[in-house]
Amino acid sequence: MTLTPDSKLVRRDLAAALTAEGFPITEATLATKATRGGGPPFMKFGAKPLYRWGDALGWAEGRLTAPAHSTSEADAQKAA
Repeated sequence: MTLTPDSKLVRRDLAAALTAEGFPITEATLATKATRGGGPPFMKFGAKPLYRWGDALGWAEGRLTAPAHSTSEADAQKAA
């Protein structure tokens, strides 16, 4: 299946698609984030949560840190 930014995915399929793109996440983690906050935006179709692929991919990319050459760089940025 080819995903477009407007493709709508159920949680299981979203977890698989994000993992395939290099953002490893489980269906259970997405479910937890849906109840506690901090996850990608979703809408509901009846009782079933649906995620827009473009929104979810943007959410995952937004969680990336800046490129670093060593772990000490990240520690130095936190201390600043």
